[in-house]
Amino acid sequence: MLLRKDLLILKNNIWLILKNPLRLLPYGGMIAYFFFIYTMRVRRGAEEGRTGIENIDVEGLPQVDFGLQNVIGGITLLALAFLIFQLFRATKKNVSFFKMADVNLLFTAPVKPENILIYYMGRSIIPSLGGSIIFIIYGASQFADKIEFSFINIAFLVLGFALFFFLTSPIRFLVYTLHTKYGVMQYIQTGVIILAVLLGLAILIPGLMAEKFWQGMFAWIASPWFDLFPIVGWSRAMMSYIFNQNLITALAFFGLYLLAYYVILRLVLDTAGYYYEDVLEATKSNEEQVEKVRGKKETPESSMSLNTKKKLALPDFGVGAKALYWRNYVHASRQDFHPLFGLWSVILAALGIAFAILSNFDWFSHKVLNGYLLMLVGINFFAGIGRGSVGDLKKPYFFLIPASWSSKLWNVIKLDLVQLGLISWVLIIPSVLIAGLDWKLILFYPLCVFLVYIVGLTINMIPKVAFEEGWDQKLIKPLMIGGIFLFGIIPSLVVSVLIFVWTRQFVWMLFAFTIGQTFIAGVLVHVLLDVISRLELKEI
Repeated sequence: MLLRKDLLILKNNIWLILKNPLRLLPYGGMIAYFFFIYTMRVRRGAEEGRTGIENIDVEGLPQVDFGLQNVIGGITLLALAFLIFQLFRATKKNVSFFKMADVNLLFTAPVKPENILIYYMGRSIIPSLGGSIIFIIYGASQFADKIEFSFINIAFLVLGFALFFFLTSPIRFLVYTLHTKYGVMQYIQTGVIILAVLLGLAILIPGLMAEKFWQGMFAWIASPWFDLFPIVGWSRAMMSYIFNQNLITALAFFGLYLLAYYVILRLVLDTAGYYYEDVLEATKSNEEQVEKVRGKKETPESSMSLNTKKKLALPDFGVGAKALYWRNYVHASRQDFHPLFGLWSVILAALGIAFAILSNFDWFSHKVLNGYLLMLVGINFFAGIGRGSVGDLKKPYFFLIPASWSSKLWNVIKLDLVQLGLISWVLIIPSVLIAGLDWKLILFYPLCVFLVYIVGLTINMIPKVAFEEGWDQKLIKPLMIGGIFLFGIIPSLVVSVLIFVWTRQFVWMLFAFTIGQTFIAGVLVHVLLDVISRLELKEI
């Protein structure tokens, strides 16, 4: 019954696409691009001969390859950070595999609650598999001249990638059901904090023991024995099959995933009980979040606020488009202790200055500080995407305010840019002076942060404002983001890396990337303004 329901939904969606086959053209173009790059890479690999990755004996190197170790360790660290973040979220909020339509219709149907939970929990792997396949296809096209992408190689890559993201949701659901039945949330929170501290020590201790910190910080988590670490290590071991071709090891870790899922499922079924009421709040919250993204619901001012009931005495900012800036300023004043420089700004700036101080010691490298700056650039890109989802750009008053489109858009994002400017300069100026970095970073770094934020804002808002149909947004948005990455961001990254290899200076790499983002941001802002103006005329 449940499978038949989903098959009927799939059938209806296919019919919707067939009614307008033009929607398939962007996907056809993307597949053609991947196929073209794949064939070109294979042809070049055949002419030059395979080199590099497949000739590396990771376990038997006569001396440590710090570059390879740091690449493996860096990717592992990102996966660990994601896992810890998901575990911490599990202690704050339950996860739901359902929608409000399921709550209203399916929960009242004559189906056992256990069967519904098993089916929907297992079905949640489909989005992970879809995202993994797209990611692996792109990776295959880029590295086809270095790695042989046979069916079994691609299968282990997809499974390792997908199972990592899939298993986090059942774990989060299990944490909540354990708390509901036994009241152990405090113990779980303590365990997550202890795990985070231990993983931090696993990076700090070998780094301090090494001659230079950057040479030893990933020595433990990049070593083969770390493959035994649950979820993160298991996925890494499965995906490493393309290098070591050890089928038994890859199947063994795949078996560990199956065993872990079975154990989690049994524990959930034993502890969940009549779970309908438990998932209702999480399901409703998810539905409200979707409405916020679509611009149909206001974001509660009390959400994540430090000073909800704070009395404000703000100056008169003016009329017209400035009302948008005033609205954001009031909201920021209630969210943090200061609207322009809040708690997170203090923490991020303090970390950067701490890295600058440590870089003066022989056992600590400037590369850590440079990596931290690049990480903040990436965070601000995703912050732009998030700001575009819950901003004022689709509210009725945005179109009714008597002002130019550029003025209204500027006042919507003005506060964010002021906040970014303050955190960037408070971070980079002391860091440059303390660590003795190139003074030109004081100019290039804040500008780069501004531009990546605007790029993230625009690539998320353009399809949301331009297309009213949900399916059009779902079809066009990933292709638009993928196109900007493939033809804009990734080429600028490649050029930046080449300039760094040529000059061996971080400042010129950042300058090259900033130049590339300038062109991308300029084009996208122009398109966004044009789309907003057309939407206003159509609504009238």
